[in-house]
Amino acid sequence: MALYELFSHPAERGYRAGLCSKAALFLLLAAALTYLPPLLVAFRSHGFWLKRSYYEEQPTVRFQHQVLLVVLLGPERGGFLAWSTFPAFNRLQGDHLRVPLVSAREEDRNQDGKMDMLHFKLELPLQSTEHVLGVQLILTFSYQLHRMSTFVMQSMAFLQSSFAIPGSQLYVNGDLRLQQKQPLSYSGLDVRYNVSVINGTSPFARDYDLTHILAAYQERNVTTILTDASPIWLVGRAAEAPFVINAVIRYPIEVISYPF
Repeated sequence: MALYELFSHPAERGYRAGLCSKAALFLLLAAALTYLPPLLVAFRSHGFWLKRSYYEEQPTVRFQHQVLLVVLLGPERGGFLAWSTFPAFNRLQGDHLRVPLVSAREEDRNQDGKMDMLHFKLELPLQSTEHVLGVQLILTFSYQLHRMSTFVMQSMAFLQSSFAIPGSQLYVNGDLRLQQKQPLSYSGLDVRYNVSVINGTSPFARDYDLTHILAAYQERNVTTILTDASPIWLVGRAAEAPFVINAVIRYPIEVISYPF
């Protein structure tokens, strides 16, 4: 004979314990181990499956007081004056050598121990028959980063301006910006570019050629360039007055990329 279920009632068991019991502590520990380790891993790795990350840092920049100057004269072709802080370069210039008056001052505006800008002024004496139509100028810097890895290099700012009208003064106000072709290491010491931009001990003219210097510099994976310079060309030079270069170069906070 078939049997039919007429009534059923589930049985429920409950277990109670105080907050200071072993069971309650075990439950809290299990919950903490479930959620906290993944959060810590995500925080330490700065995200999952990222191949590159970024951080901000104020670089430590110092002007090295190394200068290479070429001034283009007109209206005759091929006229120029040159000077540098490298004696070997000056010996190669012959009658084209002209020694200027140079002053430089770095400023730490926020008093954090790191320089924020460079004030550079150069006064080049000219004869009344000499007229400046263009300027090519290299200034070198020591550039360091310390927050993630210790990165040290010698870099430069290159300024080039030319105009159809003879000038009396060139004013420049720009930023010395970091350029990366590849990420920097996130640990260790990186000094692969801590070499002079200009080989100031060389007796050969090729080592002071601007095209050679810039080509070798651009082979680096990390460089600095002068950006947002907005050169202002002032005209109306008095007879026997010097040609003046006034430059303000700021050292801004940089966004640095690095790999995982």
